[in-house]
This record gives sequence, structure tokens and C-alpha cells, in this order.
Amino acid sequence: MTITAAMVKELREKTGAGMMDCKHALSENGGDMEAAIDWLRTKGLAKAAKKAGRVAAEGLVGVVEADGKAAVVEVNSETDFVARNEGFQAFVSDVSKAALNAEGDVEKLAAADYPGKSGTIDAALKELIATIGENMTLRRTAMISVSSGVVSTYVHNAVGDGIGKIGVLVGLESTGDTAKLAALGRQIAMHIAATNPLALSAEEVDADVAERERQVYSEQARESGKPENIIEKMVEGRMRKFYEESTLLKQAFVIDPDKTVEGAVAALATELGTAVKVTGFVRFALGEGIEKEETDFAAEVAAATSGS
Repeated sequence: MTITAAMVKELREKTGAGMMDCKHALSENGGDMEAAIDWLRTKGLAKAAKKAGRVAAEGLVGVVEADGKAAVVEVNSETDFVARNEGFQAFVSDVSKAALNAEGDVEKLAAADYPGKSGTIDAALKELIATIGENMTLRRTAMISVSSGVVSTYVHNAVGDGIGKIGVLVGLESTGDTAKLAALGRQIAMHIAATNPLALSAEEVDADVAERERQVYSEQARESGKPENIIEKMVEGRMRKFYEESTLLKQAFVIDPDKTVEGAVAALATELGTAVKVTGFVRFALGEGIEKEETDFAAEVAAATSGS
């Protein structure tokens, strides 16, 4: 029987499974819609898809480093209870290792072979969803590499080796002593976890963000009634302060507040007798940017009892 696009669309709407999964299910079952639904359920694909609409904002961030590069991934679940599941933790660790070859592309990562098993990471995730019974998503990944030097990592609120609630990567390029570079790199990664800088330097701050700050400072300065030339100087002063507080290199180093991060890097360069450059950083905080549904438990109980 010919499997039409309309049939695939109908099955997808009924199950929420992926387009290719639906086409395969119909082909395997001679175009029988109900049999195809059962086939998807048997494979755990429909079950996983039906949960896909539920908000997954918990989970874990995983990091791994090797041979001058490091990767970070975020895998979300609906509840923190699942994040404590050993099977889920093992999945995040395995996916982190595979992310070293994904070059920061989450779709490439999902399509990659699952380490040590047959099948893709996406297929393994669907199987895990079907087993645990909760929606999960491979949300994002990033990677940093250096031609010479180190990429240091840090995991905050770690629940296991390389997995926790905040993951940080930071690249230090240098031909100097790798042990000393790694030690400073880890300290900078801890600093990033604590301060959450907007960018590496003022030049890398998003232009729209900088312009919004400048507009706010301009309006505040004009309320003082001072002349425009004075207002301009006031705004420039406040923008310098903004960059000092929000860009990594200009921030006061939390390990040694008498120095900036830039100053700490320069001090190491002097000690090593060679240049040291921070090439970039990545900070993943679990669930950031995901809209979580706020529930009022007391109100829910009151509503339930009033209706009884």
C-alpha cells in the first residue's frame, strides 16, 4: 500500500511521534492506522511523544574535557527526582562524552551514535523516556577548543563526576605550563559560575544590550538637568562601570578581588614567561530561559476541596 503524506500527518497528530517514525510505522503495518499507533506505542515512541508537551526544566548539566577541548550539555527532565535517577545520570555522562565530537551542534549530537551501544542518542533518549515515564529533552550543547593550552571546566552543585546544576568551560591559549594554566582556568571557571558575566569583553557584549543600558543611563542623567556635554560624560562613566561589572576580563576576580580576571591572567603570563589569552567561555545553568509553570499548592487544595 502507498503511504501518503496525509497518512503520515494524521498519525503524527494522533501520536506526536516523529515524521520518519510515523512513516516507518505505517510501512511496517501496511498502512493500518490503528496498528501503526500500537506499533509506535510498543516501541515507546508514541508514549515519549505524548509527554513532549510537558515542561522539562529540571535535569542535569554535564561537562567533559579531553585533548585541548571540552564540551557541555544540558539534558532536561520534568522533576528533580528523575535527575537523581542513576540511569538518567549515566545518560547525561555518556551524552557529554559524545558531545566532544558534535562541535556544539545539538542536532548533530542527537543523531550521533550512543557511546558503546547500537542506535542514536535520540533513540536512547526516547527509550529512557518510555522507561522512566517522564518527558526529557536534549536541550543544548556547546564546545570550546584551543590549539595550544587548556580548556578548563567546573561543575557547580555536582551530583556525580562531571554532572551538576551549572557547567562552565573556559579556554586559555598559551604554550606555557599546562598544569598552571589548568589551575588558573579552573579558578576562572568557578568565577564564571558565580558571577555569570554577559561576555568576555566589552567588544563582545550584544549591541542591543549595550544600547539599552546606554539609553537608561542617558534618561537618568537628563533628569539631573545638567548640560548635554556633562550628561555625555556621566553616561560614559556609567557604561565603563557596566562593562567592569558585566564582562569577564574586567570583573574583580572572586579568588583575589584586588585583581581583575584580566590582571590574574597577565600575572600568570609574567610567571610563565609567555602569553596567556582567554579565548572564550560557556556557562550553562540548568533550566535558564525555560518558562516554568508556577503552581500554588494551597490554592489547588482549596479548589479541590471546595468542589467536593
